[in-house]
Formats: sequence, structure tokens, C-alpha cells
Amino acid sequence: MRNIVVGAALLVVAAGVGWYVKSSGAEQPGAQQIAPGRGGPGSGAVNVLVTTVGYAPFAQDMEAIGTAHANESVDVTAKVSNRVTLIAFREGQQVKSGDVLVEFDSHQVRATLAEAEAALRDSRSQFNRSRELFATRALSEAQLDQLQATLSMNEARVAGARSQLEDTIIRAPFAGRVGLRNVSVGSFVSPGTVITTLDDASVIKLDFSVPEVFLSQIKEGLEITSRTTAYADEFKGKVSSIDNRLDPVSRAVLVRARIDNRDARLKPGMLMTVRLMRAESSAMLVPEEALVPEGNSQYVFAVRDGKAVRTQVLIGRRRPGEVEIVKGLAEGDVVVVEGTQMVRDGSPVNPVVSATPRGAMLEAEVGGERA
Repeated sequence: MRNIVVGAALLVVAAGVGWYVKSSGAEQPGAQQIAPGRGGPGSGAVNVLVTTVGYAPFAQDMEAIGTAHANESVDVTAKVSNRVTLIAFREGQQVKSGDVLVEFDSHQVRATLAEAEAALRDSRSQFNRSRELFATRALSEAQLDQLQATLSMNEARVAGARSQLEDTIIRAPFAGRVGLRNVSVGSFVSPGTVITTLDDASVIKLDFSVPEVFLSQIKEGLEITSRTTAYADEFKGKVSSIDNRLDPVSRAVLVRARIDNRDARLKPGMLMTVRLMRAESSAMLVPEEALVPEGNSQYVFAVRDGKAVRTQVLIGRRRPGEVEIVKGLAEGDVVVVEGTQMVRDGSPVNPVVSATPRGAMLEAEVGGERA
């Protein structure tokens, strides 16, 4: 009886184990596993995001830091040591070319000029009389030459005195806006003392450095946009000149652009961010995600006849999110953008969505069927 009970228990255990193996699917031949990203049971195709290769405008820009300068700028200084007798401008005033800015004490200079003019009148009178005497042979030629030399000397003295008188008056050399004054009436100034500044800021010269690698693409007339922390909007200008030498340390060239500033919002000395818009051209672009780097080479997976074909490409210029394809692809080719890690050369793929480099989401036709 005991043997019968033990045998029945063993049969129950064996039946339970067999049921567990069958229900778990273990060791079942032909069992199908569906991996994440697969197209579905039995398809074997990987769902991938693709894009259609095409040409698009490519205007790569470059940013630099520049400093604003006035179109014309001078420090107003005295030529001689003298005392200020008149300040003829207001701080921040717009002046015209030739306007009087400052006058100095001119009493001594005027006296010197009056003396020189008197001597000139006397020598001119003597010379005129001597010519009449020379005509009658009452005066020798040597004496006439001496009187003429005296006349010339007195003319030079008058010219010098007038020049000294002119130095007592400072005039604006060009139209512009004067800055803050550093002297007062009665101040004694020496040569080189800065009385005020004068700037013509109707046009701003913006100087910035460009690396040597971009030198071939910089030319006069190229448009720029610039910004400053003082204003929210942008200022447009054009490259006016390029320095003929590169800095041997930084290997950069100094570039100057001109910005219209008739509204006087920009001030000399401002720090500005410059964006240089290089000439626009057409380029074959793909998203950077499509690239599969391997060593020094770049590859993409092109979709042909429903399969991923590993294709080597030569890349060119870059901009955020996109890269130029120089060689390896043709316009109209379809390449994998997302899912490159799940495919191999020759793997079947299911392109479900496509995106162009310009960001438009389109459906791609692959192998004559719309994905």
C-alpha cells in the first residue's frame, strides 16, 4: 500500500514539472522573441527615423567681440602754455567744423602783431622810395637788395605773429559732439593738456578680430549684425576694410566695419558682439545625428530597397544640428537619422517618419512604397 501512495505522488510531481516547462515556453523550438524597436512579429525590420537628402541654402555665420570707435575722434589740447579766457561750448554740445571752442589770453600776442605790422609798413614804404631812387641811379643795387630783404623779414614776422594769435583760439576741426570739459576759465594749461574731447559718431567704426582660417571668406562689403548689452535690438553694418597684417601671436586679422549711428545711440568704447554673415551658398545637408563616426572616417546608413546600406561620406562645413555632405550621397537619397545603433549593413528597416534638414516632417518613399 505504501508503494502505491509513493508512486502516485511521483506521478503528480512529474505532471506539475511538465506543465511548468510548457507554460514558460522554455526549450520550445521555434519560439519568436520580439525585440524593442522591431517592426512586429515575424517582420524583422527595425523602426528608424529617416530623412531625405537635399540641397538647402547655407550661410554659415561667425561671432566675434569688437570695440566701437567714433568715425573721427580727437583730444582737444593747447599748443602753447597760456591762460583760458573763454570756453565757448557746452558739455555734450553738437558743434560744426570751425566753431570756436576755447580762447586763451592774447594781449601779448596782439601787441607783438601790432609791432610787426608797424615795422612792415615802414619797410614797405622805404622799399617803394628806394625803387624810385634806384631808377635815377641815386641808390645802388646792393642797397635796394638790403631794403627788400628787410621787407621780406618783416612780412615773415607779421605772418608769425598772426599764427601765434591764431593759436590762442581753438576751433573744432570737424563737426561732432564735444565731451566733458576738464578746465575752467582762468585755468593755466600747458601743451598736451586735454581740455575736452570731440567725436564724430554719426558713423561707428567697429573693430574686431577674425581667425586666419576665415580670412579667405572675408571681403569688403560683407554684411554684419552686432549687438550690445545696452539695447535689445541689432545694429547692421558692412565690412569697410581689412588690415594688411595678421597678429603673429593670435594668427588673427583685424577687421573694421562701419555702422550708421545717426540716432547717436552707440557710443565710442562700447563692447559689441559681432555676427559675420558669410556669403550664402547651396549645400547638401543632413542632420548630425545621421553620422556614424569610425576612426577618421564618417558613415551614414542609406536606405535602399528596404535595407540599411552602410555608406562612407565626406563631410564639409557644419552649423548647429546640420553638416554638409561633400561626397558619398546624392540628392534624393534617404538616410537613417535615429536608430543607427540598432541596424547593421544590410539590415531590413522600417522607415516610419522622415525629416528634412530644414526641419519639415515629411513621409519618405522607400522602394516605391510610402513609409
